[in-house]
Amino acid sequence: MTETLTKDAAAAWIARWDTQQQELLPDREERFTALIDAVEESAGRPDPLVLDLGCGPGSLAVRLLRRIPAAAVIAIDADPLLLALGQSAWGVPAVDGTALAGSLRFADQDLRVPGWSAELGLDRNADATVSTTALHWLPPDALGALYAEVASVLRPGGLMLNGDHLTEDERTAPVLARLGQALIDREERRRAPHGYGETWDSWWEGVKADPALADLVTERDRRAFVPEHHGSPSGRLDVHVEALRAAGFAEIGTLWQRGADRLLCAVRGS
Repeated sequence: MTETLTKDAAAAWIARWDTQQQELLPDREERFTALIDAVEESAGRPDPLVLDLGCGPGSLAVRLLRRIPAAAVIAIDADPLLLALGQSAWGVPAVDGTALAGSLRFADQDLRVPGWSAELGLDRNADATVSTTALHWLPPDALGALYAEVASVLRPGGLMLNGDHLTEDERTAPVLARLGQALIDREERRRAPHGYGETWDSWWEGVKADPALADLVTERDRRAFVPEHHGSPSGRLDVHVEALRAAGFAEIGTLWQRGADRLLCAVRGS
């Protein structure tokens, strides 16, 4: 008999998720804060519409709503397990496969497939699209198509905000690329010399051992969701800048940075 994923169990898995993410990203909360500051500063209204791309279990979406409670956030991902955790912890699944929790809605859409935005049923252009530690999974062609589609659903002056490890190109700036990673490594050793106790691998091992998540693990495997991304060109800053420029964004620059960990911002033109 398959166990049921409860709200409390989902919240506990998300808490563990946040712990292992902190292991990988020592400045994660500071980057979240900078990103949400940018959304709030640029929105021009108390109820901005925000699309969270590659939302995982909703960590950024929930933080954004706590800061901007009148916002409408659509959290988008194609990982069925992470979506289910977010839906169970923060909302109630609806008939169409999404979930609503006040102004938070989860949407099961693959950002690698053009046309994902049309499936969201937007009634107005978004004020901001946001993403953290997700878009480096996309190959460059898919990344370019994604940014072009983002530009089509943003209002003029709307922001694309991407928080991620985006390195300098080692071919043209080898010293900067090395220093960018070295600063992150040093920060991690200062903050947690013995680690945080949970890693990416141990989190997923725990998930696979939980009977309540067995069906979701099977579905994730069926979708062959996890691509190989290590060393992907989309982990480089220049790849994102060139793709955003090709998509027609008017201004592109780094708003916040610590080493290779940065918040890249692009402004949609009029």
